[in-house]
Amino acid sequence: MSVDSVDRIGLRRKPKQERSIQRFDLILSAAAEIIAEKGVSAMRMTELAVAAKVPIGSVYQYFPEKAAIVKALFDRHASEVQAKTAKMFAGVQSLEESLTLIEGMIDWYYHAYRNNPTYLGVWMGTETDQDLLRLNIEHSNRVADIFLDAVRRVAPELDEIDMQARTYLFSHLIGASIRLAVKSEEALAERMLGEWKRVIRACLFVELS
Repeated sequence: MSVDSVDRIGLRRKPKQERSIQRFDLILSAAAEIIAEKGVSAMRMTELAVAAKVPIGSVYQYFPEKAAIVKALFDRHASEVQAKTAKMFAGVQSLEESLTLIEGMIDWYYHAYRNNPTYLGVWMGTETDQDLLRLNIEHSNRVADIFLDAVRRVAPELDEIDMQARTYLFSHLIGASIRLAVKSEEALAERMLGEWKRVIRACLFVELS
């Protein structure tokens, strides 16, 4: 990521004192509520300052623009997802078990996003900004790497290049399928995710000729 990209989506400064940390958290909490209600595109910095009950200067003290707020919220959720994925796959002992865990992760992702409009709003917000989209892809790749490490342990005979390509691809496609499912009627969403799980079981570990 370029220096310019980091400057626009990174923090201007990190809060260190207790009062600053509390103000920073107030801003992010207010942003989460606005995003849950209206989405990222409709959020305005002035509106955010009013909702957080802080001066507009305090918002810009930490965040150069709206994308930096989305990144801060996204980073929190991405860290949670990566930690949960690492914990789930740490003790995998077979390919069958790994497939079962992938199915469990799909269900967890789906219900987390369907029941939390802030998560969904932030996630969708990363799709409309090139720097945030790159950040989302990097997160998806880190999740894929966790899964790939588990596969290496239980099936070292599988081709490394093939499995890296597949795990990266499937990690991104899982995200896309969940976003589609969350935006769909619930019965259809469950059916689509069921079909996607069958595709994963049929294709992920198939040997290439």
